Amino acid sequence: MNDIQQASAPADVSPAQLDALVHLLQTHKKVLVLTGAGISTASGIPDYRDDDGVRRGRLPIQGTEFRASEAARQRYWARSMLGWPRLAGARPNAAHRAIAQLQSAGHVSAVLTQNVDGLHQEAGTRGVIELHGSIHAVRCLSCGTCYDRAQIQNELEQFNPVLARAEVEILPDGDAQLEPEADAHFHVPSCSRCSGMLQPDVVFFGDGVPPARSAEAGQAAQACDAMLVVGSSLMVLSGFRFARMVAEAGKPVAAINRGVTRADPLLTFKIAASAESVLPRVASLVLGGKSA
Repeated sequence: MNDIQQASAPADVSPAQLDALVHLLQTHKKVLVLTGAGISTASGIPDYRDDDGVRRGRLPIQGTEFRASEAARQRYWARSMLGWPRLAGARPNAAHRAIAQLQSAGHVSAVLTQNVDGLHQEAGTRGVIELHGSIHAVRCLSCGTCYDRAQIQNELEQFNPVLARAEVEILPDGDAQLEPEADAHFHVPSCSRCSGMLQPDVVFFGDGVPPARSAEAGQAAQACDAMLVVGSSLMVLSGFRFARMVAEAGKPVAAINRGVTRADPLLTFKIAASAESVLPRVASLVLGGKSA
Protein backbone atom coordinates (compact mmCIF):
# COMPACT_ATOMS: atom_id res chain seq x y z
CA MET A 1 0.00 0.00 0.00
CA ASN A 2 1.50 3.36 -1.00
CA ASP A 3 1.54 6.64 0.95
CA ILE A 4 -1.45 8.06 -0.89
CA GLN A 5 -3.71 5.10 -0.11
CA GLN A 6 -2.89 4.86 3.58
CA ALA A 7 -2.68 8.56 4.44
CA SER A 8 -4.94 9.80 7.22
CA ALA A 9 -5.80 13.35 8.23
CA PRO A 10 -3.06 14.96 10.36
CA ALA A 11 -4.28 15.80 13.85
CA ASP A 12 -3.05 19.41 13.79
CA VAL A 13 -4.76 20.34 10.51
CA SER A 14 -8.46 21.15 10.25
CA PRO A 15 -10.74 19.73 7.54
CA ALA A 16 -11.30 23.32 6.35
CA GLN A 17 -7.58 23.77 5.75
CA LEU A 18 -7.36 20.50 3.85
CA ASP A 19 -10.43 21.49 1.81
CA ALA A 20 -8.80 24.80 0.88
CA LEU A 21 -5.68 23.09 -0.44
CA VAL A 22 -7.63 20.36 -2.22
CA HIS A 23 -9.76 23.07 -3.87
CA LEU A 24 -6.66 24.98 -4.95
CA LEU A 25 -5.18 21.91 -6.62
CA GLN A 26 -8.43 20.82 -8.23
CA THR A 27 -9.39 24.22 -9.65
CA HIS A 28 -6.01 25.39 -10.92
CA LYS A 29 -4.35 23.58 -13.79
CA LYS A 30 -0.87 25.10 -13.55
CA VAL A 31 0.18 24.94 -9.90
CA LEU A 32 3.86 25.74 -9.33
CA VAL A 33 5.27 24.01 -6.24
CA LEU A 34 8.23 25.70 -4.55
CA THR A 35 10.00 23.60 -1.92
CA GLY A 36 12.62 24.25 0.74
CA ALA A 37 14.58 22.41 3.40
CA GLY A 38 11.48 21.64 5.47
CA ILE A 39 10.26 19.04 3.00
CA SER A 40 13.43 16.96 3.47
CA THR A 41 13.67 16.90 7.27
CA ALA A 42 11.57 13.72 7.37
CA SER A 43 14.26 12.16 5.17
CA GLY A 44 16.84 12.84 7.90
CA ILE A 45 18.34 16.03 6.46
CA PRO A 46 18.48 18.90 9.00
CA ASP A 47 16.95 22.24 8.03
CA TYR A 48 18.34 25.74 8.42
CA ARG A 49 15.82 27.67 10.51
CA ASP A 50 13.55 27.36 13.51
CA ASP A 51 9.81 28.01 13.43
CA ASP A 52 10.44 31.73 13.88
CA GLY A 53 12.57 31.82 10.74
CA VAL A 54 15.79 32.37 12.72
CA ARG A 55 18.84 30.67 11.28
CA ARG A 56 20.46 27.96 13.40
CA GLY A 57 24.21 27.93 13.98
CA ARG A 58 26.87 29.83 12.11
CA LEU A 59 26.60 31.10 8.56
CA PRO A 60 27.80 28.69 5.88
CA ILE A 61 30.88 29.42 3.81
CA GLN A 62 30.59 32.21 1.25
CA GLY A 63 31.37 31.57 -2.40
CA THR A 64 33.97 34.32 -2.64
CA GLU A 65 35.69 32.98 0.48
CA PHE A 66 35.76 29.42 -0.90
CA ARG A 67 37.38 30.52 -4.16
CA ALA A 68 39.87 32.94 -2.58
CA SER A 69 41.19 30.93 0.37
CA GLU A 70 42.88 27.53 0.51
CA ALA A 71 42.07 27.39 4.22
CA ALA A 72 38.40 27.98 3.44
CA ARG A 73 38.44 25.18 0.88
CA GLN A 74 40.07 22.87 3.43
CA ARG A 75 37.36 23.74 5.93
CA TYR A 76 34.57 23.21 3.39
CA TRP A 77 35.78 19.87 2.01
CA ALA A 78 36.61 18.49 5.46
CA ARG A 79 33.11 19.24 6.70
CA SER A 80 31.59 18.00 3.46
CA MET A 81 33.50 14.72 3.64
CA LEU A 82 31.91 14.05 7.03
CA GLY A 83 28.43 15.36 6.28
CA TRP A 84 27.83 14.16 2.74
CA PRO A 85 27.24 10.45 3.52
CA ARG A 86 24.09 11.32 5.53
CA LEU A 87 22.71 13.31 2.61
CA ALA A 88 23.78 10.71 0.05
CA GLY A 89 21.93 8.04 1.99
CA ALA A 90 18.70 10.03 2.34
CA ARG A 91 15.62 8.81 0.53
CA PRO A 92 12.43 10.61 -0.53
CA ASN A 93 9.69 10.79 2.08
CA ALA A 94 5.92 10.76 1.74
CA ALA A 95 5.80 14.47 0.86
CA HIS A 96 8.22 14.07 -2.08
CA ARG A 97 6.23 11.10 -3.35
CA ALA A 98 2.91 12.93 -3.01
CA ILE A 99 4.18 15.81 -5.16
CA ALA A 100 5.40 13.35 -7.80
CA GLN A 101 1.98 11.68 -7.87
CA LEU A 102 0.16 15.01 -8.10
CA GLN A 103 2.40 16.01 -11.00
CA SER A 104 1.83 12.68 -12.76
CA ALA A 105 -1.94 13.19 -12.43
CA GLY A 106 -1.72 16.71 -13.90
CA HIS A 107 -2.33 18.72 -10.74
CA VAL A 108 1.21 20.19 -10.54
CA SER A 109 2.72 21.89 -13.57
CA ALA A 110 6.26 22.47 -12.30
CA VAL A 111 8.45 22.06 -9.24
CA LEU A 112 10.99 24.68 -8.22
CA THR A 113 13.21 23.66 -5.31
CA GLN A 114 15.72 25.49 -3.15
CA ASN A 115 17.10 22.11 -2.06
CA VAL A 116 20.22 20.51 -3.50
CA ASP A 117 19.50 16.95 -2.32
CA GLY A 118 17.91 15.53 -5.49
CA LEU A 119 15.08 13.84 -3.58
CA HIS A 120 12.32 15.18 -5.84
CA GLN A 121 13.89 13.50 -8.87
CA GLU A 122 14.40 10.27 -6.94
CA ALA A 123 10.71 10.33 -6.00
CA GLY A 124 9.80 10.55 -9.69
CA THR A 125 9.14 14.26 -10.21
CA ARG A 126 10.03 15.37 -13.73
CA GLY A 127 11.69 18.59 -14.89
CA VAL A 128 12.65 19.85 -11.42
CA ILE A 129 14.19 23.32 -11.47
CA GLU A 130 17.03 23.15 -8.93
CA LEU A 131 17.38 26.80 -8.04
CA HIS A 132 20.55 26.28 -6.01
CA GLY A 133 22.05 23.39 -7.99
CA SER A 134 22.85 19.82 -6.95
CA ILE A 135 25.14 18.63 -4.17
CA HIS A 136 25.62 15.37 -6.08
CA ALA A 137 27.79 17.03 -8.73
CA VAL A 138 31.19 18.75 -8.62
CA ARG A 139 32.74 20.83 -11.39
CA CYS A 140 36.13 22.23 -12.23
CA LEU A 141 36.17 26.02 -12.30
CA SER A 142 39.01 26.01 -14.84
CA CYS A 143 38.08 23.46 -17.52
CA GLY A 144 34.47 22.72 -16.66
CA THR A 145 34.91 18.98 -16.17
CA CYS A 146 32.07 17.52 -14.08
CA TYR A 147 32.45 14.80 -11.48
CA ASP A 148 30.05 12.68 -9.49
CA ARG A 149 30.19 13.70 -5.82
CA ALA A 150 30.59 10.04 -4.82
CA GLN A 151 33.85 9.88 -6.80
CA ILE A 152 35.17 12.92 -4.95
CA GLN A 153 34.13 11.35 -1.64
CA ASN A 154 36.35 8.34 -2.36
CA GLU A 155 39.34 10.64 -2.88
CA LEU A 156 38.58 12.66 0.25
CA GLU A 157 38.42 9.56 2.44
CA GLN A 158 41.50 8.00 0.84
CA PHE A 159 43.72 11.02 1.49
CA ASN A 160 42.22 12.01 4.85
CA PRO A 161 41.74 8.64 6.59
CA VAL A 162 42.04 9.82 10.19
CA LEU A 163 39.54 12.67 9.94
CA ALA A 164 37.21 10.50 7.86
CA ARG A 165 36.55 8.39 10.98
CA ALA A 166 35.58 11.37 13.16
CA GLU A 167 32.12 11.45 14.76
CA VAL A 168 30.48 14.83 14.23
CA GLU A 169 27.13 16.60 14.31
CA ILE A 170 25.51 16.61 10.87
CA LEU A 171 24.33 19.97 9.50
CA PRO A 172 22.12 20.88 6.50
CA ASP A 173 23.08 20.11 2.90
CA GLY A 174 25.88 17.65 3.60
CA ASP A 175 27.71 19.90 6.05
CA ALA A 176 29.07 18.90 9.48
CA GLN A 177 30.17 20.57 12.70
CA LEU A 178 33.96 20.43 12.91
CA GLU A 179 36.31 21.85 15.53
CA PRO A 180 38.56 24.74 14.40
CA GLU A 181 41.99 23.65 13.17
CA ALA A 182 40.84 20.04 12.71
CA ASP A 183 41.21 20.58 8.97
CA ALA A 184 44.59 22.36 9.03
CA HIS A 185 46.33 19.63 7.01
CA PHE A 186 43.36 18.49 5.01
CA HIS A 187 43.91 17.26 1.44
CA VAL A 188 41.72 19.29 -0.93
CA PRO A 189 40.68 17.55 -4.17
CA SER A 190 41.60 19.04 -7.54
CA CYS A 191 40.64 18.36 -11.14
CA SER A 192 42.26 15.20 -12.51
CA ARG A 193 42.29 16.71 -15.99
CA CYS A 194 43.83 20.16 -15.40
CA SER A 195 44.53 20.34 -11.63
CA GLY A 196 42.02 23.18 -11.42
CA MET A 197 39.86 24.14 -8.45
CA LEU A 198 36.84 21.94 -7.78
CA GLN A 199 33.60 23.36 -6.45
CA PRO A 200 30.34 21.57 -5.65
CA ASP A 201 27.78 22.41 -8.33
CA VAL A 202 25.67 24.48 -5.94
CA VAL A 203 25.02 28.17 -5.43
CA PHE A 204 27.06 29.19 -2.41
CA PHE A 205 25.78 31.87 -0.07
CA GLY A 206 26.71 35.24 -1.50
CA ASP A 207 26.66 33.94 -5.08
CA GLY A 208 23.86 34.52 -7.55
CA VAL A 209 21.62 31.94 -9.18
CA PRO A 210 22.86 31.35 -12.76
CA PRO A 211 20.93 33.64 -15.16
CA ALA A 212 19.57 30.80 -17.33
CA ARG A 213 18.23 28.95 -14.28
CA SER A 214 16.76 32.12 -12.84
CA ALA A 215 15.05 32.82 -16.17
CA GLU A 216 13.62 29.28 -16.26
CA ALA A 217 12.22 29.73 -12.75
CA GLY A 218 10.79 33.11 -13.70
CA GLN A 219 9.06 31.62 -16.73
CA ALA A 220 7.52 28.92 -14.52
CA ALA A 221 6.26 31.59 -12.12
CA GLN A 222 4.75 33.59 -14.98
CA ALA A 223 3.12 30.53 -16.54
CA CYS A 224 1.53 29.19 -13.36
CA ASP A 225 -1.96 30.07 -12.19
CA ALA A 226 -1.24 29.32 -8.51
CA MET A 227 1.71 28.53 -6.25
CA LEU A 228 2.15 26.15 -3.34
CA VAL A 229 5.15 26.75 -1.06
CA VAL A 230 6.22 23.64 0.84
CA GLY A 231 8.71 23.59 3.72
CA SER A 232 10.33 26.96 3.13
CA SER A 233 10.47 30.12 5.22
CA LEU A 234 11.37 32.00 2.02
CA MET A 235 13.80 34.12 4.03
CA VAL A 236 16.29 33.90 1.16
CA LEU A 237 15.45 36.29 -1.68
CA SER A 238 16.24 33.73 -4.38
CA GLY A 239 13.06 31.85 -3.48
CA PHE A 240 10.92 34.63 -2.04
CA ARG A 241 11.04 36.70 -5.22
CA PHE A 242 9.12 34.04 -7.15
CA ALA A 243 6.38 33.86 -4.52
CA ARG A 244 6.18 37.64 -4.63
CA MET A 245 6.03 37.57 -8.43
CA VAL A 246 3.08 35.17 -8.39
CA ALA A 247 1.23 37.11 -5.68
CA GLU A 248 1.77 40.45 -7.43
CA ALA A 249 0.24 38.95 -10.56
CA GLY A 250 -2.95 38.36 -8.58
CA LYS A 251 -2.57 34.59 -8.41
CA PRO A 252 -3.14 32.65 -5.17
CA VAL A 253 -0.11 31.58 -3.14
CA ALA A 254 -0.57 28.96 -0.40
CA ALA A 255 1.98 27.41 1.94
CA ILE A 256 2.60 24.33 4.03
CA ASN A 257 5.22 25.34 6.57
CA ARG A 258 5.50 24.77 10.29
CA GLY A 259 6.75 28.27 11.07
CA VAL A 260 6.65 31.81 9.76
CA THR A 261 7.51 32.66 6.18
CA ARG A 262 8.70 35.88 4.63
CA ALA A 263 5.67 35.70 2.34
CA ASP A 264 3.04 35.41 5.12
CA PRO A 265 1.41 38.76 4.20
CA LEU A 266 1.09 37.57 0.59
CA LEU A 267 -0.42 34.16 1.28
CA THR A 268 -3.98 33.20 0.46
CA PHE A 269 -3.73 30.67 3.30
CA LYS A 270 -1.12 28.64 5.18
CA ILE A 271 -1.16 25.24 6.82
CA ALA A 272 1.25 25.32 9.78
CA ALA A 273 2.20 21.65 9.78
CA SER A 274 4.85 19.34 8.38
CA ALA A 275 4.77 18.54 4.68
CA GLU A 276 4.95 14.79 5.21
CA SER A 277 1.85 14.88 7.42
CA VAL A 278 -0.23 17.01 5.03
CA LEU A 279 0.66 16.25 1.43
CA PRO A 280 -0.12 12.50 1.35
CA ARG A 281 -3.62 13.18 2.72
CA VAL A 282 -4.17 16.07 0.31
CA ALA A 283 -2.98 13.97 -2.62
CA SER A 284 -5.37 11.15 -1.70
CA LEU A 285 -8.27 13.62 -1.61
CA VAL A 286 -7.29 15.32 -4.87
CA LEU A 287 -6.71 12.09 -6.75
CA GLY A 288 -9.91 10.63 -5.30
CA GLY A 289 -11.87 13.72 -6.25
CA LYS A 290 -13.14 14.20 -2.71
CA SER A 291 -13.17 16.93 -0.04
CA ALA A 292 -11.76 16.64 3.49
